[in-house]
Amino acid sequence: MPETIIHADESGEYWSHEGCHILELVNQDSDPAVSIARARVTPDTQTCWHYLEGVTERYLIAQGRGSVEVGESLVAQVKAGDIVLIPAGIRQRIRNTGSDDLVFYAICSPRFTASCYRSVRED
Repeated sequence: MPETIIHADESGEYWSHEGCHILELVNQDSDPAVSIARARVTPDTQTCWHYLEGVTERYLIAQGRGSVEVGESLVAQVKAGDIVLIPAGIRQRIRNTGSDDLVFYAICSPRFTASCYRSVRED
């Protein structure tokens, strides 16, 4: 993989059925080890329960405040600078508990593909 600088293209941000805005920053076949996406959750919004099959995810909280749920028992408050480690196959969701957008980077290894995403029905 050659040295390069990747500039964020804000026009690529899209609304995800998961319940947040996503901007894919790095997600390429040529770099299968990792992907990085910026997620933006608006105030009073919660993402849907989901998990990633075979992919470990890390949330690096960049802005705002939230409440994250991971697995069956971890519920924690998060703020800018916090990192949430989410093992492959473990359900997760996050809620914006602040008055401004909650922004975090989702760093996945190996890289995220649509085929690894699994929705979890709520009981």
